[in-house]
Amino acid sequence: MATASVAFKSREDHRKQLELEEARKAGLAPAEVDEDGKEINPHIPQYMSSAPWYLNAERPSLKHQRKWKSDPNYTKSWYDRGAKIFQAEKYRKGACENCGAMTHDAKSCMERPRKKGAKWTNMHIAPDEKIESFELDYDGKRDRWNGYDASTYARVIERYEARDEARRKFLKEQQLKKLEEKNSKNDGEIEGEDSDEDDDDDDDDALKVDEAKVDESKQMDFAKVEKRVRTTGGGSTGTVRNLRIREDTAKYLLNLDVNSAYYDPKTRSMREDPLPDADPNEKFYEGDNQYRMSGQALEFKQLNIHAWEAFDKGQDIHMQAAPSQAELLYKNYKVIKEKLKSKTKDTIMEKYGNAATEEEIPMELLLGQSERQVEYDRAGRLIKGMETSLPKSKYEEDVFINNHTTVWGSWWKDHQWGYKCCKQTIRNSYCTGAAGIEAAEAATDLMKANIARKVSSEDAPAPAEEKKLATWGTEVPEDLVLDEKLLTEALKKEDERRREEKDERKRKYNVRWNDEVTAEEMEAYRMKKVHHDDPMKDFIN
Repeated sequence: MATASVAFKSREDHRKQLELEEARKAGLAPAEVDEDGKEINPHIPQYMSSAPWYLNAERPSLKHQRKWKSDPNYTKSWYDRGAKIFQAEKYRKGACENCGAMTHDAKSCMERPRKKGAKWTNMHIAPDEKIESFELDYDGKRDRWNGYDASTYARVIERYEARDEARRKFLKEQQLKKLEEKNSKNDGEIEGEDSDEDDDDDDDDALKVDEAKVDESKQMDFAKVEKRVRTTGGGSTGTVRNLRIREDTAKYLLNLDVNSAYYDPKTRSMREDPLPDADPNEKFYEGDNQYRMSGQALEFKQLNIHAWEAFDKGQDIHMQAAPSQAELLYKNYKVIKEKLKSKTKDTIMEKYGNAATEEEIPMELLLGQSERQVEYDRAGRLIKGMETSLPKSKYEEDVFINNHTTVWGSWWKDHQWGYKCCKQTIRNSYCTGAAGIEAAEAATDLMKANIARKVSSEDAPAPAEEKKLATWGTEVPEDLVLDEKLLTEALKKEDERRREEKDERKRKYNVRWNDEVTAEEMEAYRMKKVHHDDPMKDFIN
């Protein structure tokens, strides 16, 4: 048996502890209790997660394993929405430049941007917000209703109650109106009233339908859970629909071909027609798509499409949230569309007329046939009768403009249309006749001759003469006369230039450049030039 190990100061303390435990077992000493006032079983260690099966323990201790005390650092409170703590009277340094609050800056300010902020006007200083920070525990971070005020739901209840009250008031007014109409009828129309009583009763019942829907006695069954049944239409419902007669042939037995319409055993649906080639008058089942594409199902689909398109265009409409509103808007849309369509039709008929209301065209003109007899010979010439005239086009034909004798497009050359009479390719040009054709041909021949002459001149280009200055070449002409004085100055300048090249420190800061070279300077350059092939080049200086 496991026992709690306790350290004792001496053997005497250990002996006293054993005697106390023996006395407690015999009932001679009071039992030891914990912090909650419950008796502690000495045979169960306090660190065990569960008591052994052979011990009759009331409760085990799991203080070291589970979080049995709430952590005081965590909280379940929430932000105090809209709370203000201090209202300043003038702008403070470091506050928001827009509203003047100290708890945020101008970038994160939620107030409308002022034309001149509180920093410059020193007026209308906004109060400081209450800034709170919470350290939520694991459950608090994931609590979706944390901070929700249940009292706000009272506004939702009030809105629905006001709507129901308005509905009841409207129905009551309608009933009173019907009763007043009945009482206002003359006594001589009693027989007519007897025949209309049934219609009036039906109207009264229709008016009471909405009131019956909101009756509290009817709403008691809203929370009733019914068995959900899978149907052929798909989805789940509380009622069983589309139950067939058991004597009828099952839909999957109508056509036993494996390539016929697919039958889904889970939803008991067969969308395609199992017998597409059979006589429609003899078939009682044409597939589930027949119900989806006919009757009210098709109208419901069109209603859904209209709701989606209206929502995409900015209309506040939702088919599932407000089906009555969506249906009413769809009806108004169809009425407006029909009016617009008829208005457009009337406008077109007023402008262009209506050929359907005019007199019918004779069959001879409609089919291009007649009983007149016309005979031709083998060459196709007319012998007897009158030849049928060819129908003319609705477009203008054989209209000649600008003195032309042919129409535009009667001539074609070099991928261009033109007039055959003058061979011009400009549509609005004036006809020049044969003289214009001759002038155009002469201009064309002249252009070809000029092109040929230019090509021949380009084939043999004239040699270009190279003009070189005598002083820049290697050979000096015999008639060249040099000025001795200028040559001496040029030699001195060349020596100075060479010294500057050897020693960069003698180079002046402002450099003057002159690209005009005289004959004397060129001669000085030749005289001072180092010839690398000269064997005596090292002994010159």
